[in-house]
Amino acid sequence: MKDLLRTDHLTREDVELLLDTAARFADAPLAERSFLANDTVVIHMTKPSTRTRLASETAVAHLGGTPIFVRADELQLGRGETIADTARIISGYAKALIIRTFAQSDVEDLAANATIPVINALTDDEHPTQALADWLTIRENFGNDFSNRKFTYVGDGNNMAQTWLEMGAVLGAHVVVATPAGKWAPDTAVVARTEELARTTGGTIEVTHDVKSACRDASVIYTDVWMSMGDSEADRAEKIAALGEFSVTDALMNLAASDGIFMHCLPAHRGEEVSADVIDGPRSVVWREAYHRRTTIQAALFHLIRGDIKGRLA
Repeated sequence: MKDLLRTDHLTREDVELLLDTAARFADAPLAERSFLANDTVVIHMTKPSTRTRLASETAVAHLGGTPIFVRADELQLGRGETIADTARIISGYAKALIIRTFAQSDVEDLAANATIPVINALTDDEHPTQALADWLTIRENFGNDFSNRKFTYVGDGNNMAQTWLEMGAVLGAHVVVATPAGKWAPDTAVVARTEELARTTGGTIEVTHDVKSACRDASVIYTDVWMSMGDSEADRAEKIAALGEFSVTDALMNLAASDGIFMHCLPAHRGEEVSADVIDGPRSVVWREAYHRRTTIQAALFHLIRGDIKGRLA
């Protein structure tokens, strides 16, 4: 598999390889410090970023390469050059392309026309590099055996909710996503696709509107901001009202398993999707999770460039 475009393009073996290598890079960041010597990696972002940009640039540097960061207004894409032409040009200069943008179709078009690996560092549909960081953090806390555990996401049925469903299906885990009914629930096509995949991996996919049931005995309670980049401000009041009962407070965390942890992909809005007591409390692992954005992007670059990822669609 040349590119990392969607979480469910990976096999469980691919994920385990990436997480094993990321764990090695967590302990020894410079273990492959000559891998990208004299090479560049282009990092193109049309959405603001803290963790993804810092993690990507640091990952490239730790592999011995030079990151080239370009904003949307710094490429000719904004003046009418095609995605295909841009992909061909970048392929001639760099060993890989990391992109964070809005439309999933733009990332897929870039990958189709590039001869180098393309890594999706977030679209409106997907966030595979975040999912890798999440599950490395989960593995550090609970080991490789995900059986008899429940992993719960609560809140907006956005790209992170959908990515969690996909990763749960890939790993054969029991993943629950609790959202309001209606337009803030996960995309029905994604739910159907992950349910079908889970039947082949031994996973269990649940989508519910009962947040207390979703959190009861969960090993992880995970959430994301309620207003994502690109969301209409006209929807704010309605959306926040609909999501009110999905705020992760001490009351919800008390429903979790005794060793349950809290996770968040950040940035966080204390007082909305999570209380300060939870995110800054002893059960929160969000800072370790954020640290693993670097280790997992580093692992993805390493294995994609080497051609080690088999992929579900290969």
